[in-house]
Amino acid sequence: MVGLIWFVQIVHYPLFGYVGSKEFETFHEHHKILITPVVGFVMIVELVTTGILIFQIPVGIPNWTVIVGIILIGVIWISTLFLQIPYHNKLSSKFDKNVLMMLVNTNWIRTICWSLRGIIVLIMLDTLMKTHNL
Repeated sequence: MVGLIWFVQIVHYPLFGYVGSKEFETFHEHHKILITPVVGFVMIVELVTTGILIFQIPVGIPNWTVIVGIILIGVIWISTLFLQIPYHNKLSSKFDKNVLMMLVNTNWIRTICWSLRGIIVLIMLDTLMKTHNL
């Protein structure tokens, strides 16, 4: 998700502003249809694997990494449900530059959280490799 969210934040969402108002509704509908299965599937897999970690923390993995990871996932899901989805819903009916700006600005919450989760996963992986002499 780290790579995907940075692509969406830096490239994809800002490009919304360059689609003509007349074509925007069709463009945005196709965006939602195409991106939802990609992002939704990965978010669910991430949620499930985090749930597994809660009940089965591998030996050597610091508890704080799992706890911080859970908090970050919570922030990501809350942001998605209460900010990004409502902004997308508003954009579905018509292009509004202010709504797009709010979508891009609030998406930094998810971008930062997923980036921090990426760092945490690297810490977990490093710890596992050291624990198992890999």
